[in-house]
Amino acid sequence: MAEQEEGRPMFGNRFLVDNSKVFEHNAWDNVEWDKEQEETAIKVVQENTSIKLPTDMQEKYNCEADQFWNSFYMQHNNRFFKDRHWLFTEFPELADTSTTSHDENSHESNEDKENKVLHCGADAENVEYPGWKAKKRILEVGCGVGNTVFPILEINNDPELFVYCCDFSSVAIDLVKDHEEYENGRCHGFVCDITQGNNFPFPSESLDIILLIFVLSAIHPDKFQETIQRLIKHLKPGGRILFRDYGRYDMAQLRFKKGKCLADNFYVRGDGTRCYFFTQEEIRKLFTQDGLVEEQNYVDRRLQVNRGRQLKMYRIWIQGKYRKPEQVRNSANVDT
Repeated sequence: MAEQEEGRPMFGNRFLVDNSKVFEHNAWDNVEWDKEQEETAIKVVQENTSIKLPTDMQEKYNCEADQFWNSFYMQHNNRFFKDRHWLFTEFPELADTSTTSHDENSHESNEDKENKVLHCGADAENVEYPGWKAKKRILEVGCGVGNTVFPILEINNDPELFVYCCDFSSVAIDLVKDHEEYENGRCHGFVCDITQGNNFPFPSESLDIILLIFVLSAIHPDKFQETIQRLIKHLKPGGRILFRDYGRYDMAQLRFKKGKCLADNFYVRGDGTRCYFFTQEEIRKLFTQDGLVEEQNYVDRRLQVNRGRQLKMYRIWIQGKYRKPEQVRNSANVDT
């Protein structure tokens, strides 16, 4: 699932202190809104959410979501997207190249590793699966055509790293697997509807990092909590979910017209794909009520500028980091 976002310098490095110089750069950080601008945004959203699509149309967009995403990727292929190298600024955990211990079989060939791949259930133990020998495992949910996966593999040269990537769209996963940098020994792409099943190719508590980058917003709000619960199950104790998505009153939300609203702050685009716009409080509740510890939660407000057309574009994104606590031994099971 895709986000059309430009590459960006480190968050918080460029501030607009003189409005007369707004068109001297392409973007400004931490641009606060005045009261009038905020009131205008609230009014726009009240108007574009005042009419909800009929139930039958909402059901169509829900039941045929995979078809709409397949059409999206068939149309755009891999030309539409920029690699997300900015993620290493926002989430330095992804570029961690700490040396990990090797076992005697760590230098198997790709062919040997591929021959050992077995699909396993969520509670499988001592079963070989893609990346089973890795010391660090990352899963990107909603990977699209790989514009996060391949930069991770390029920058993070840890030989003990394995990256999983899944998407709702089979077309997107086919494009990932056709990429010249796709290696079975370092990554594994698979089709998955994370709102429905549990067909993950790895066992519970096996992942160090789960990436949710502009993907939760494409899911119906009614399914947010169960989706997060399903993902948490696969995090190791101490593992983290890294989150970034659309914030409430982002430019994209304000551009929706009447007749595109599915539910409050949830819309359908012209191509049939859907999008929700979050608040900090919503994100905090979604992740912490299932036991995760909040390490980061902030609103990234950016003013992007089209200097040629003299246009201002106000973007709002929510970013967070949530950690699964280390397990505590049950005192009832401790020998006395």
